[in-house]
Amino acid sequence: MYDINVSRVNRVKKFLRQHLHWVQNSVFEGEVTLAEFERIKAGILDLIDEDEDSVIIYKLRSKPKRETFGVEKNPIEDII
Repeated sequence: MYDINVSRVNRVKKFLRQHLHWVQNSVFEGEVTLAEFERIKAGILDLIDEDEDSVIIYKLRSKPKRETFGVEKNPIEDII
């Protein structure tokens, strides 16, 4: 999921739609390999402004994990 400046949102959405399923507005999901995940992460980092934008990735394997790029707007410890 993301919170991106309007000037970059269409590029980020277009990029993510090439790799994941668009669920709603700024939410995408999909099952990817580790290599695909690294390509997606690198692509996102090329497109966003880490001082202004926020991207959160939830990895939902055996133990859910939250990874944030850019601005951390509301840090949390546990995922429910």
